[in-house]
Amino acid sequence: MNPQTRTDARELLAALVGRPDAEFHDGQFEAIEALVDGGRRALVVQRTGWGKSAVYFVASLLLRRRGSGPTLIVSPLLALMRDQVAAAARAGVRAVAINSANATEWDAVREALAADEVDVLLVSPERLNNPRFRDEQLPDLIRRTGLLVIDEAHCISDWGHDFRPDYRRIAELIGQLPSTVPVLATTATANSRVVADIEEQLAGGPRADGGVRSDGGVLTIRGPLARKSLRLGVLRMQNSRDRLGWLLSHLAELPGSGIIYTLTVSAAEDTARLLAERGHQVLAYTGRTDTAERESAEQQLKDNQIKALVATSALGMGFDKPDLGFVVHLGAPASPVAYYQQIGRAGRSTENADVVLLPGSEDQDIWKYFATASMPSQANADAVLQALAEAPGAMSVAALEVRVDVRRTPLELLLKVLAVDGAVERVAGGWRSTGQPWVYDAERYRRIAQARLDEQDSMLVYEQTAGCRMEYLAAALDDPTAAPCGRCDNCAGRWFSDGVEREQLDAAAQTLRRAGVVVEPRAQWPSGMDRLGVPVKGKIPAEQSCAEGRALARLTDLGWGGALREIFAEGAADAPISAELLQACVGVLKDWAGEGWSGQDLSAAGGSGGNRPVAVVSIPARARPLLTRSFAQGIADIGRLPYLGELSLAHGGPRGSRGGNSAYRLAGVWDRLVVGPELAASLAEQGVVGGTVLLVDDLVDSRWTMTLAARALRQAGVGAVLPLLLAQAG
Repeated sequence: MNPQTRTDARELLAALVGRPDAEFHDGQFEAIEALVDGGRRALVVQRTGWGKSAVYFVASLLLRRRGSGPTLIVSPLLALMRDQVAAAARAGVRAVAINSANATEWDAVREALAADEVDVLLVSPERLNNPRFRDEQLPDLIRRTGLLVIDEAHCISDWGHDFRPDYRRIAELIGQLPSTVPVLATTATANSRVVADIEEQLAGGPRADGGVRSDGGVLTIRGPLARKSLRLGVLRMQNSRDRLGWLLSHLAELPGSGIIYTLTVSAAEDTARLLAERGHQVLAYTGRTDTAERESAEQQLKDNQIKALVATSALGMGFDKPDLGFVVHLGAPASPVAYYQQIGRAGRSTENADVVLLPGSEDQDIWKYFATASMPSQANADAVLQALAEAPGAMSVAALEVRVDVRRTPLELLLKVLAVDGAVERVAGGWRSTGQPWVYDAERYRRIAQARLDEQDSMLVYEQTAGCRMEYLAAALDDPTAAPCGRCDNCAGRWFSDGVEREQLDAAAQTLRRAGVVVEPRAQWPSGMDRLGVPVKGKIPAEQSCAEGRALARLTDLGWGGALREIFAEGAADAPISAELLQACVGVLKDWAGEGWSGQDLSAAGGSGGNRPVAVVSIPARARPLLTRSFAQGIADIGRLPYLGELSLAHGGPRGSRGGNSAYRLAGVWDRLVVGPELAASLAEQGVVGGTVLLVDDLVDSRWTMTLAARALRQAGVGAVLPLLLAQAG
């Protein structure tokens, strides 16, 4: 040990935390010493709040004093970067970030780097594949970097609960560093399999400079993961009404401010709306939340201006509020590791924090979808590689969409996976093939899929265990110090009430019965449709478009979503619409019509733009004809409107199936929905030409079927088309 290193490091720690008597936690100085004096590779696995950032900030300043270049921190989230830059400034560390939210600052950052006025540069893993950054800035950064830090390093691993393809580039980056540059990886959530995977990637292969490391390999420092301040509990309730009723009854009793996690965006939005309507100060926080609104919401929670954020996993790694008083889950994450990572945000600087899990019956269906969302299929990968190989130059994602039938988000994820494997590369103007061979690793993806299923089973065990809950979570992360906590509901007895006030149950039920989702009309044709034989481009002409529509609910909604999921479940039998669902749809129309509603007469409903429907037409359904026809006929009967029948199918009807991308979905229904002779005659007989038609269908997803059905009706002389759908996917 170098005594001077410890003296200097402790002075810097005191400045960082603002306390002259500050001392290192067990393992902090050992990690700093390994990096600064030993130039080693180190992995630190410690619970949230232990002080991992102190390790890399102190090490950065010590290395800078010795003449090293700036530290490069690969950090996964904008919120985390903001907090890290602010914390660095308090300690006198000159930290800057390059990310998608501060593009106006990039030139200033480059100038500061060139002038050696930056101690720490934070970048996202995605930035490593930005063509300009990768080609113009990264080579010089690699040459000058004094320390590489990989924050939230479990993302490196296929086995990590928050796998991100771009993180896998870091192994390549490590291999490009000079052999003398130390590397630090940090995470709060890694079991033994993830630790071994990270250690292997940190060790790396042959050095780019020909150097050979002789430092004894990767130093791994693991601490106990259990946090003594947390009280864990599980409350199993029958349905969404009961869970929301419990939350309404007991939210005010939970300590301080906290986070309410949900599994879907619609659940977060519905829950936040219900709580706000009942007088609770809460905000929704999801992947659909605007960036500026996210920042504002985070700050309001940190300042205790609101009781809670109702959030999806979008409020993820790096959110830092040491006095967070509680975490409640409406629905369980898919693994104990992911659950531990989320609840670990609470109780970092408080003696007590409450953690309650309210599992949902729909949890496993949601887990099933997300378990394989990040894994490519061989057919899709082969199609992308062939399209890029045949292209004369770089192709944008939009151009690829008319060549491969993969939706935008999975396509972008697949391109990242292929890029990390070296088969494609991102360049100015899009993506291109590298020409390197690529083999689909079916065995690897099979093992990952099985690991995901095992994790789901473990989460179910956690919900049902009679043993200590904290011990179970710590053991799931292979913590050798796992032991009974003495505080959870199994160790000390249930510390929270399971009672629900009748008034709050009624309020929850009323929210769950609330019906109606706006379905926005398509406004633009996908680009490049001529390649698929569809002669359209640009904006959809106003005279061919439909109006804004309505659906009863989304399939992911807490309320009507449950009943709809049963109807549209794989293998469910086709059957006429129930009276309950039909009346709920009438309620949607009533709300849609506003003041123009007159009881049972739909013809008095003021639809979009004041248009009033004079007839009902339905879209022919291949999978559920009984459901769709009974829905349309029922609406017509209740509304005292003529039901004119269905559009006709041409050329064998729509091609393809649900799940493809927008371009292929449009091509699959192009010119295949027409106004047949019988419907045309009915339109004329009923005087509908120039009037408004209510267009009924069972399920809307891509919106192209709805769009082209409306287009056919408009071309047949209908003045306006109001879509009414039973369900909206997603």
